[in-house]
Amino acid sequence: MTEKCNVLILGAGAAGMMCAIRAGQRGRSVIVIDHAKAPGEKIRISGGGRCNFTNIYAGPKNYLSSNPHFAKSALARYTPSDFIALVGKHRIPWHEKTLGQLFCDDSAKDIIRMLLAEMQAVGAKLRLQTEIASVDAVPTGGFRVSTSSGVIETDSLVLATGGKSIPKMGATGFAYRIAEQFGLGMIETRPGLVPLTLEPTQLEKLAALSGVAVPAEISHGKTSFREALLFTHRGLSGPSILQISSYWKEGDSIRLRLEPELDVAEHLKAAKKVNGRQSAQTALSEILPKRLAQHLVERASISTHLADLSDKALNALAAHAQDWQIKPSGSEGYRTAEVTLGGVDTSHLDSRSMQAKTVPGLYFIGECVDVTGWLGGYNFQWAWASGYAAGESV
Repeated sequence: MTEKCNVLILGAGAAGMMCAIRAGQRGRSVIVIDHAKAPGEKIRISGGGRCNFTNIYAGPKNYLSSNPHFAKSALARYTPSDFIALVGKHRIPWHEKTLGQLFCDDSAKDIIRMLLAEMQAVGAKLRLQTEIASVDAVPTGGFRVSTSSGVIETDSLVLATGGKSIPKMGATGFAYRIAEQFGLGMIETRPGLVPLTLEPTQLEKLAALSGVAVPAEISHGKTSFREALLFTHRGLSGPSILQISSYWKEGDSIRLRLEPELDVAEHLKAAKKVNGRQSAQTALSEILPKRLAQHLVERASISTHLADLSDKALNALAAHAQDWQIKPSGSEGYRTAEVTLGGVDTSHLDSRSMQAKTVPGLYFIGECVDVTGWLGGYNFQWAWASGYAAGESV
């Protein structure tokens, strides 16, 4: 038996559920299907289980895309304030951490429950543990989708199946295959918001620093981020590294400026005046983790007291901390990447509706589209905004 609906959404994540809610509010009959056992799995694990559900500063400047203007329309029409109002309606307590990042006070599951309640209120049906066998266009209009639980015919088909990041959560490139099936272009995909790795020789030199964290400004070209840096047994991680990873390309170097709020050279010179008998390592340890201070002094081949070091030598030592060039060998890949860069080419989509320009009724939203946000709630805001935009049109 063939089931029919106005809107069929593939993917019960953030974007898919938001699209279902808005389409249902407009009186459309909606079915959402997903192969997972539970909806919103990425929501559940995000933010350490508390879901960094938006960022109050979210705007087009916080997103990477081959067309930086594409995201403007959706982001302007569904803003962080709109989502905060929805959270408030459901009386979910939340707090702001740093840099405009908003988190649930209690659990990310509060956001999932909120979305499910909104879907239920508009009569949207949710089918989990459902596999998709085939997607075909119907000659008279609409689409026919064969699933493990039967055939569904729909006027509008929305792809909200995400990207390739975190495959253990069930991520696949399904949306990309459907885009190519219907002749839409693709921007090459790669892992984003991901730890960077170092080649074995570099790793060996930095082995003693594994587990050390420090405030840092990480730069690639003209782009830089000031957040924590973490040295790991594979290479470099922490928020600042995840941010810069979306801009970094293989073969490029990045610049590390440790303790960017401080002038390390001036600190060393001041320490020399106060107590020239102390070692450079001791002076550095006042502002940097001890293991890191030791590493930097060894790199600079310094073993004398501060009194024996010229200002030029102190400047050179400071440069090891605040002008440190490192060339990563790669990244940890999709296994630990928070997002997927690239995806469905935005030039093939209408920016107001997210509909394919050449295939009426076919929509792509969320992570599968070539729009990728910074770390800190920006990708969820894109999911809400793109889902809402499609829901307005389907």
